[in-house]
Amino acid sequence: MTEIRVRFAPSPTGYVHVGSLRTALYNFLFARHNKGKFVLRIEDTDRSRYVPGAVENLLETLKWAGLDYDEGPEKGGPYGPYFQSERLEIYNEHVRQLLENDAAYPCFCSEDRLTAMREEQAKKNLPIMYDGHCRNIPREEALARMKNEPHVIRLKVPREGMTIVDDLIRGKVSFENAVIDDQVLIKSDGYPTYHLANVVDDHLMKISHVIRGEEWLPSTPKHILLYQAFGWELPNFAHLPLLLNPDRSKLSKRQGDVAVEDYREKGILAPALVNFVALLGWNKGDDQEIFSLHELIEHFSLERVNKAGAVFDVKKLEWMNGHYIRSMAEEEYLKIGEQWLRKFELDTGDRQKNQLILKAIRQGLTRFDQLPEKTAVFFKDQLQFDAEALEWLQKTESKEILKKLLEALSEIDELSVETFGQIIKQVQKNTGQKGKNLWMPIRAAITGETHGPDLTIVLSVIGKQKVEHFVRQALAV
Repeated sequence: MTEIRVRFAPSPTGYVHVGSLRTALYNFLFARHNKGKFVLRIEDTDRSRYVPGAVENLLETLKWAGLDYDEGPEKGGPYGPYFQSERLEIYNEHVRQLLENDAAYPCFCSEDRLTAMREEQAKKNLPIMYDGHCRNIPREEALARMKNEPHVIRLKVPREGMTIVDDLIRGKVSFENAVIDDQVLIKSDGYPTYHLANVVDDHLMKISHVIRGEEWLPSTPKHILLYQAFGWELPNFAHLPLLLNPDRSKLSKRQGDVAVEDYREKGILAPALVNFVALLGWNKGDDQEIFSLHELIEHFSLERVNKAGAVFDVKKLEWMNGHYIRSMAEEEYLKIGEQWLRKFELDTGDRQKNQLILKAIRQGLTRFDQLPEKTAVFFKDQLQFDAEALEWLQKTESKEILKKLLEALSEIDELSVETFGQIIKQVQKNTGQKGKNLWMPIRAAITGETHGPDLTIVLSVIGKQKVEHFVRQALAV
C-alpha cells in the first residue's frame, strides 16, 4: 500500500464520545501529516442500537471540530457506499467465499443451548467461548440445513499456534489461538457482525493504517485471522491508550461528561477541545500545550503516542478554553458571547451595553455557560455580600467612604466613566483614603464581592440609581 489511507468508523448509537473524537482526530492528523486520505464510514449494521439523527449529529460534530474527511457520507468516493447497511451483499459474497474454502461454518445452536454452555463454562472457570458444537458437521449436511434452519456463520479459528498483533504503539502482542472464539461473522438476521464488516471494508477501501482505541486490541487477532482466511495483506495496526478519569478508572458517564455535545453545551470552543483531546496520549516532545490545528498536523506522529492511559482533566480543559477565549479576535468573541447572552435571556436590548458586559467579564471566563454567574453583577437588584466583602464593609473607614460616595453621587445627574472618575477624586480628598483601602469598600458595596469585572464598566451599565441603592444596602450591613 503506497498511499496512506485511514478511516474513522463510528456506530450511530447516539452522542459522540470524546474518545471517538480523539480517534477521529488522530486519524485526521495522521492522514493530513502524511498527505493521505481520511475516510468516514458509518458502521450501522447493528440495527438494535441505531439511534435516529445520530449520523446527522456525528457529521455536524466533525464539521464543528474542523475534521474534514475526504471520502464518506454526503461526499462519496471511489470505494462506496460508506454506510455498512448498504453493503450487505458485499459481506454475503465474501462469507460465501469463506464457506467454500472451509474457513467458516454455519452454527445452528439455539440461544438456550448457548446460554447453558456459557453458564457451565463460568462454573468451571473456563474461558467463555463457543465450544465448536457445529464446527464439524459434514459440509453437505450443513449446507442443506442452512436452507431451512435459523443459523449464524462463524469463523473457523485455528485451535493451535499463536496470532501476533504487530502494533505500531504497543509493539508485538501475542494471543493463543486456543482461546480465540469462533466469532460470529453473519448474525441470524442476515446482518454482518462488526468483525466481518470491518475487515472486508478496510480491505476493499484500501485502508493502510487502522488507528483505533485500545478496547479493540483483543478483537484484532480475530481480524488478523480473517485477513489470513481471505489471503489478504494486513494493514498496520495502532491502538490508542484508554481515556481515564482522574482516579485512573476508565472514563465513564457515571463520573462526568463524556460526550462532545456536553462540552459544546458548556461553551467549550472547538479549537480548545480539539487541542485538549490531541494531548490525551500524544505530545510533541517538549512543553508546548497550545496548538492550532495546523500545528497539530505539522507535528503529529504515531511514534509520539503513549501506551499508558491518558487522564481526562476537566480543569485543564477549562484552563485551555479560557486561553482560547482570551486569544480570539474581539469581534468573534463578542459574536459568540452575544449568542450566549440570548440563550440565557441576558440580552439587555442594548447592543453597546451587551458588548460592554462581555468585555468586562472576558478575562475571568473559562466557559460560555458561566455567563449567568459572571454577569450576575450587572443584573442584580439586591446584593449578597461574600465574606471578604463583608469584612471590608464593616470597617469604620469603609462606612465613611460610602457615605461620602453617596453625597458625591447626589450632586450628579448621570453616571459615566468620566463623572465616576471625578467622584472618586472627591471621595479620596474628603476621606484621605487611597489605593486598596479606597477601592475595595466601593467594589464590595457595588458588586458584593472584592474581585470581578472592571468597576467602571459595571457602573456605566447599571447606572446611578442602582449604584445608590447598592451603596445604601452596603451601609446597612
